[in-house]
Amino acid sequence: MVIQWWDGDREVLRGLFLEADDSEAEIDRYLGSGDILVAEDNGLVVGHLQVVDRDGAVELKSMAVLAERRGTGVGRALVAAAVEHCRRGGASRMVVSTATADVGNLRFYQRQGFRMLRVERDAFTSASGYPDGIVIDGIPLRDRIWLDRELVADES
Repeated sequence: MVIQWWDGDREVLRGLFLEADDSEAEIDRYLGSGDILVAEDNGLVVGHLQVVDRDGAVELKSMAVLAERRGTGVGRALVAAAVEHCRRGGASRMVVSTATADVGNLRFYQRQGFRMLRVERDAFTSASGYPDGIVIDGIPLRDRIWLDRELVADES
């Protein structure tokens, strides 16, 4: 597997972005922003991670791994590469958000060194392009949780 920066047509990655976000309107809004890392295996893109500048920090805006490759270290490798790149670029903090209903993502990000920061209530509404009735792990999709991680050299 190779982790590298994507310089191709971002529309090619839309399927992966849809794995990470249920709102086409939101994806349309941020698809062209920031930089994108991809994980490739034998020429097949098996994961992506997008980073954008946000309020004095860098935001891990979007990340997804193909279902059949989840749990194999692809996501962990993408986060590690992004953290190292952002640290070398002078960033001191990375933020990420996910649905409070997505306990798998919460577990993943905490294992990557992120800590809870704040909750944004009613973030996933039809006004922002999210269909009503989405349920994740038996929990209605409503709120967004923000996590952050300091990017100091001695942190893992």
